[in-house]
Amino acid sequence: MRNCEELWLGKAHIPRMAKVPGLSKMAAYSLSVMDSKRVRITWNDLCDHVWEFHFTEEAPEYWRNLDPYWNGSNSSPPMRRYFHPDGSITADPGDRVWGGHESCYTIVTGLLADGKIREHYVRINRWPQMAVKRKSDWGWELSNHLYCYTSVPDSAKEDGTGPYFPLF
Repeated sequence: MRNCEELWLGKAHIPRMAKVPGLSKMAAYSLSVMDSKRVRITWNDLCDHVWEFHFTEEAPEYWRNLDPYWNGSNSSPPMRRYFHPDGSITADPGDRVWGGHESCYTIVTGLLADGKIREHYVRINRWPQMAVKRKSDWGWELSNHLYCYTSVPDSAKEDGTGPYFPLF
């Protein structure tokens, strides 16, 4: 497991399939490398992680003024969002931006005849779609011109995160 531990060092997330008990070290390493190249986000990825949320510079000033990311307040924690298996999204209590409205998400993946991804994005309610980006630390980013969601590192999760089987 030493090679896996070296590979996993500094990574935001460790793939669930690489943590299966009884899996050979070589298989765990190979599955980890394969999963690190995956750019297709899954329901498991969304629901397994806590997400930090902030507005971009292009967002209206009103919203940026409510956002700890922009207001320079180190005493306020970043805004957090939680994706749930039932398709809903929630925020921490007292979140000044959230407002208690009902929100739901969908993952849209369009494939070409040869199986290659034509389009892939996440949408919340009817708001602008968010591009999906896999980061070099194996984390995830969902973003558009108004806001950005970043998965919070959780590599210490005993069972790992993400899909239960390899996606190609």
